[in-house]
Amino acid sequence: MVRGIGRGITSMFRILLMRSQPCTLCPSKKIEASKYEPFLRHFTNTMDGQKPNGENSMTVENLCSLSVDIRKIRRVKGWVLCKKETYVKEIANILQKIGTNETAIADILERCPEAILCSPTEVNAQIDLWQSVCRNKKELVALIEQFPESFFTIKDQENRRLNIKFFQELGLKNVIISRFLTTAPIIFCNSIENNKQIIKMLQESYLNLGGSQANMKVWLLKLLSQDPFILLISPTPIKKTLEFLQNHGFTDFEVLHLLSKLKGFLFRLSPTSVQESILFSKNAFQCTDQDLKELILKCPALLYYTAPVLEERIQGLLKEGISLSQIRETPMVLELTPQIVQYRIQKLNALGYSIKNGNLDNLNGTKKEFESNFGKIQAKKERPLFNPVAPFKVEE
Repeated sequence: MVRGIGRGITSMFRILLMRSQPCTLCPSKKIEASKYEPFLRHFTNTMDGQKPNGENSMTVENLCSLSVDIRKIRRVKGWVLCKKETYVKEIANILQKIGTNETAIADILERCPEAILCSPTEVNAQIDLWQSVCRNKKELVALIEQFPESFFTIKDQENRRLNIKFFQELGLKNVIISRFLTTAPIIFCNSIENNKQIIKMLQESYLNLGGSQANMKVWLLKLLSQDPFILLISPTPIKKTLEFLQNHGFTDFEVLHLLSKLKGFLFRLSPTSVQESILFSKNAFQCTDQDLKELILKCPALLYYTAPVLEERIQGLLKEGISLSQIRETPMVLELTPQIVQYRIQKLNALGYSIKNGNLDNLNGTKKEFESNFGKIQAKKERPLFNPVAPFKVEE
């Protein structure tokens, strides 16, 4: 569109210049018109997307031959086009060999132009690496098309290979590992020794709290699959958080329960933030240490959410007419944002169900659980008092 406007304006300038030359026999007019030509050339080049200085013309030409929109690259990562050494045709050929079509190749290079800076040797090695966790080339191509930035982040390939092998030995399925490669590639930048150290610390923590070897493996695999970034946390704060809970009256069994419920979230906490959340909850609910501990065991998120977040959610519930005693009976409702609470209450009110006069079980839960409960309430409300199909029993 910009290019079209530019051409239109250019044409207008040319018409004006032509009008300024009424007579070809008048040389002075020719000279006067010619002084505008440099401006016209500059204007045309600028509006038509003329390449900035320093661009590698061969790179631009090769990308254009693949139907890549150069303007997109210039807007976001124009520096790539200025590199002297690029591998446009080579990368395109490699992608084509594994089954990527021309449209997808152009899209990949537009979204991740850094790909053309990777050498063919590196890209082929990356393909071999990713194929070790992909079922077939079709799946590999789909991952590259969806996550080109992750695929073309090529460094420490040997370290990545060792980490993949280590994850496989732990028992993680290849589909999970491939998800790590696409959505959490940074964990493969950790040295294999570092990742092993974190895993060992997690295993020891679970077993020291009384967990069984069999359950530990299930817990660990679930923890990693849900939160691979746990591998980026230092072992020191994790140990301090566990010790803090034990020093505040939680038994090993109860800490193990929190560990299973919160999974990786517990390891992201610090003793300071936990202390603040505990003090706020104790004052808000006006309860004893034992009562608070029971609330936390029911709703471990009381440890995870900060005091301002908890205050906002409690105030949101109170504004809807829900009492503190109701919240204490069903503290899991604090896992819901005020917006979700308001939406669910409105839906229940539309059915004539008053949340103020009952428990919060029908308000609580995941989206799927709420919709299920809502459907049951709706069906019960719409159910007729008698079966209109069944004949009446009339005494003779």
